[in-house]
Amino acid sequence: MDNAKTWEAVASEFAAARSSVGSEIVRQWASGLRPGSEVVDIGCGSGVPISQALINAGFTVFGIDASPTLLAMFCQRFPQAHALCETIQSSTLFDRKFDGAVAVGLLFLLSEGDQRRMIDKVGQALRPAGRFLFSAPRVQCEWSDIQTGQPSLSLGEVEYRHLLNTAGMLLKNVYIDKGGNHYFDAVLTT
Repeated sequence: MDNAKTWEAVASEFAAARSSVGSEIVRQWASGLRPGSEVVDIGCGSGVPISQALINAGFTVFGIDASPTLLAMFCQRFPQAHALCETIQSSTLFDRKFDGAVAVGLLFLLSEGDQRRMIDKVGQALRPAGRFLFSAPRVQCEWSDIQTGQPSLSLGEVEYRHLLNTAGMLLKNVYIDKGGNHYFDAVLTT
């Protein structure tokens, strides 16, 4: 399930419709990182509001997005940030380690297998005690994305906890933003 082309087709509309929902959760999560941390924003889109919150907090941000249009917006807004136009499936995550990783609005757009591989890939890309924040419904469910009509899939909290543990991470918290979206906050323990 590679939705990169579908998202590219609605990139401008997506960027225009993106609200600040979720930025308060990212700011709360970021307060647990040391000053100057390096954070990868997987599925960064145009960078607003998630990368913006991280940059405002003084972090070095590395953005990955499969949409050339959205990534161009990201680069224009944040010329100091590092950016790559690629899917998470093909990404090597800049061939480096990070203090933190965020994936807001991305994981549930992937197939079950790609979700499993992404969580493992993030676990391998974190430094010791690195943190991973991602959004997905707490319950196992399927639905159609509002903007693209593409299938979306949450594996549910029980399965995400298992996958995080398998990747060497421990689920610390689950947050809910003002829009009712769930965010899983995990820390690398190995």
